[in-house]
Amino acid sequence: MSTAPTLEVERELAADLPIGGLVIGMDEVGRGAVAGPVAVGVVAVDPLLVVVPDGLRDSKLLTEPRREALHPVVSVWGTARAIGLASSQEVDALGIVAALGLAGERALVALGSAGIAVAASVVLLDGSHDWLTPALERAPRVRTRVKADRDCASVSAASVLAKVHRDRLMAASDIDHPGYGWARNKGYGAPEHLAAIRGAGPSPLHRLSFLGRLAREGAGGGLPEWT
Repeated sequence: MSTAPTLEVERELAADLPIGGLVIGMDEVGRGAVAGPVAVGVVAVDPLLVVVPDGLRDSKLLTEPRREALHPVVSVWGTARAIGLASSQEVDALGIVAALGLAGERALVALGSAGIAVAASVVLLDGSHDWLTPALERAPRVRTRVKADRDCASVSAASVLAKVHRDRLMAASDIDHPGYGWARNKGYGAPEHLAAIRGAGPSPLHRLSFLGRLAREGAGGGLPEWT
């Protein structure tokens, strides 16, 4: 079993916060999918007042049943939680990096509406690239950390929230737009998914910019360019 995430980094960050500030763990899901939205999860915590839930891990390290079992736990863990989405059309119009920023902004706005002092808080963002700050007019402090989704409990929780939420959206979309296998592949470019696109064409949930890139790179197994 992989090492459990801790709150060590969150406690270090919290030591420099003004009164009312929290640590906001943030992670994205769906960046590499060819269909469906990109989702950004956020979990705001006071790391001195919470303990890490048993079994919490980065969502990528958990099976789907384990993520589903953890979801009710992380849905009430911490001070507040939210998920922001950017649609496939927004991904096509803005590009994936800007769409991530838009989804992250929406998640932070939702936290603000829940009473979180976002401007006084610090965002702990997984990875080495700060794609959030350019999307915000008044940005809170953002701290990036490679493998934060693995090592930092607030980010692990955000990853589980975002992953379960997006997976459920894709499974539900499989009912409205059948034939692409989204309940299984969740919008990623699995062979069955690409074969269905070649046969039936793209749906309104497909990212045409991504499909066009696959076609140009010859990675789509004969996908035409719809863009």
